[in-house]
Amino acid sequence: MQPQEHQSSSESSPSLDDCLKLLKGERDEQRLAGLLLVTKLCDKDDHTSIRKVYDAIGDRFLDRLLRTGMGEGSANSNKSDNHDAYLQLAVMVLAVFCRVSDIASSKYMLSKVPLVLEIMSKGLGSCEECLEILFLVLSANEAALVTICESGGLRVLASNIYTLPEGTHSLELAIRLVRLIISMPLFDTVYNKYASDLAVMVAAIGKQLAELHSMLKFEALHILSAIVSSMYSESLHHALCSMKDDSWPGWIRQGVVAILQNRVAPTEKLRALILVEFTISIVGEQWFIGPTTLGSLQEPVPPNRCLLLVLESSRVEIAVLLNELAYLKYEVSQHSSSIEGFVSKKRNLAVVFSLVEKIIKFISNIAEEEGDVFDESTFSKIITGLNETMDVVLEYLKDAKEHGRSKGDELLASVRVLGSYLAETPLACKEKVEELLGYMLSVESEDESSPLYSVCFLLPMLCQITMNSYGCKILASSGAYKAVVEYLIKLIDCGEQVGDLNSIFLACDTVMNFLLKREEIQVTYADTCFIYLLRAMTRWAGNTADVSILMMASSICALILDLTSESILLESHEFNYSDLQSLSKLIAKSLAIWKQEKMVTGDAKLDVADLHQIITSGYSRWSNRFPHIRVAVES
Repeated sequence: MQPQEHQSSSESSPSLDDCLKLLKGERDEQRLAGLLLVTKLCDKDDHTSIRKVYDAIGDRFLDRLLRTGMGEGSANSNKSDNHDAYLQLAVMVLAVFCRVSDIASSKYMLSKVPLVLEIMSKGLGSCEECLEILFLVLSANEAALVTICESGGLRVLASNIYTLPEGTHSLELAIRLVRLIISMPLFDTVYNKYASDLAVMVAAIGKQLAELHSMLKFEALHILSAIVSSMYSESLHHALCSMKDDSWPGWIRQGVVAILQNRVAPTEKLRALILVEFTISIVGEQWFIGPTTLGSLQEPVPPNRCLLLVLESSRVEIAVLLNELAYLKYEVSQHSSSIEGFVSKKRNLAVVFSLVEKIIKFISNIAEEEGDVFDESTFSKIITGLNETMDVVLEYLKDAKEHGRSKGDELLASVRVLGSYLAETPLACKEKVEELLGYMLSVESEDESSPLYSVCFLLPMLCQITMNSYGCKILASSGAYKAVVEYLIKLIDCGEQVGDLNSIFLACDTVMNFLLKREEIQVTYADTCFIYLLRAMTRWAGNTADVSILMMASSICALILDLTSESILLESHEFNYSDLQSLSKLIAKSLAIWKQEKMVTGDAKLDVADLHQIITSGYSRWSNRFPHIRVAVES
C-alpha cells in the first residue's frame, strides 16, 4: 500500500512507516489506530505494502479483533456498540490482505473461512467484503472449497443470493463466487455429499435467473446448466424432489421463457434447453404450461408460450446439431479435437431429443384427456413443429444410409425420437418412413452387436400399421417383419434383461397382425425365421401357467403352421422331432384349456377368446398335414 501523498501537507501527514510503528505497538489501542490509518492511506493494489502491514499486525491481534467483533471478547472497551465497528474493521482488513495471493492461500486465511461464513449467516459485517474474502481465498487455494462446503457455505451463499437486490456489487460477487466453485475440479468430489445444499443453491440462482435483467442473468444460466449437467446430477435430482420449497420450477420457467423469446447466442439457448430438460425430468411435463410472468407485466404470459418456445428452439438446435454431426462424421478427419466435438454434440443432441419426446408425451396425454389446454391454432403449430423436426431427423438418417453407416448412438437416438412420434401418429412422414423403414430397423448403438433397441423404439408404430393390409405390405417389402420376429425371439430368450412382458406381447401382436394378412400379402414359408419363431414360442409357453402367454404363443404357431406341413418342417435342419413334440403339446394344451372353463374366467376369458378362435380355425385347416399334433389333441 503506497501512502497517498499530497504536496501541500506531505510533512504533516502520517506515512506508511508511521502506521507500521503503530501496528507493532504493545497496546491494542495503538494497533487499532494503525489499522484505521492504513485503511485510509493505502492503495489496495500495492501488494508489497499490504504484505508489510500483514507481517506487522500479526495473526493473534486479528483473531482477537474478530472475536471481539463477534461479541466474544473486548478490545479495551466495554461498550457492545463497538462490536460492529470492530467487526467491520476486521473484515475490511482481511479482505485487503487476501488481495495478496500468498496470504490468501495461507493456512491462516483458510482457517478464517468458517468464521466469515458465520458472519454472513448472522447478517454481521459487510456482506460484500465477506464475499470478496471467500472469492480470493478460493481463487488462491482450491482446498478452500471443501472448507466452504463443510461449513455450510453453499446454503449461506444461497440465502444471500436469494435476497440480494439486482445492481449491487454483492450480488455480482456472489454469482462470481458460485461460478468459481462449480468450475473447480474438486467440485465433482463434493457434489454428491452436498447435493441437498446444491438444491437450495439451484432454487436461489433460479430466482435470480427469473428476476435479473442484466448480463448476470446469463451468469445465472451458466451456473444452473453446469450444475444440472454434472455426471452426478442424479443426487441433485433426488434432493430437489424432496425439497419443501416448490417455487424453483416456476422461477426456472420464467427465466427460460425470457431467454428463449429474445435474440441471444445459440449457446445460451442450448443452456436454457438443458435446464428445461432437467427440470421436467423432476416435476413432469405439466411444467410446460405453468403460470409465467415477465418483469413488471401485470398479465401473465400465455400458457402456450413456454411450450412453443421450447419446441421451436429444440427444432432449430436439432437441425444445427445433426448438420454439424454429419459434417464431422463424413467430411472431417478424425482428429482428437473433432472427436471431442462430436461427443459433445451427441450429448447435446440427446438433451434436445429428450425434450421433443417429452413434448410428444405431453401432447398425447392432453389428447387422451380431451381437455381444452390449447386452442386449435396452438395445437396446429405444435404438430407442424414436430413434423418439421421429424423431417430433419429422417434426412439425417437418409444421409447416414447413403454413407453406409448404421451404427452410432446418435443414429439410435434419432430412431428413438421418430418412434416416439410415430407411435402417436403412425402415418406421419409416410413416404420417407416407408423408404427408410428397413434401414431404421438395422440401426445399432455403439455397444450393440445386432439391432435390438431400434426395433423396440419402432414397434408401437409397426403394431399399429399392421392392423391394415397397407402396413403389412410395407413390412413385407422392406423385410421389416424379419426384424420384428428376430426381436421377439431375443426378448423371449433374454427375458427381463431386455424387455418386459408388455414388450413381448406387443411384438406378438405385430407378428400376428402380419400373419393374419398372409394371403393378401402372399407370405411364404421360405424364410427360416418362422421356424426359429415356432421353437421360441414353445420355449416361452412350454411350462407356463399364464393362460394369456399360452394362448398367444399357440395362436402364432397356428398361423405359422398354415404356411407349411409336418413333413416339410422335419426336413429342416432347424427343426427336429423333439421340437415337434413340444409344439404338439402346446397346441393340445391350448385347445384343452378352453374347454376347462374353471381355468379361464372373467376378463381373462374375454381376452383370450379371439386367440382361441385363431387356434381352432387354424387347426381345422392344417390338422391333416400334422398327424403328430392331431394325435396329441385327440388323445
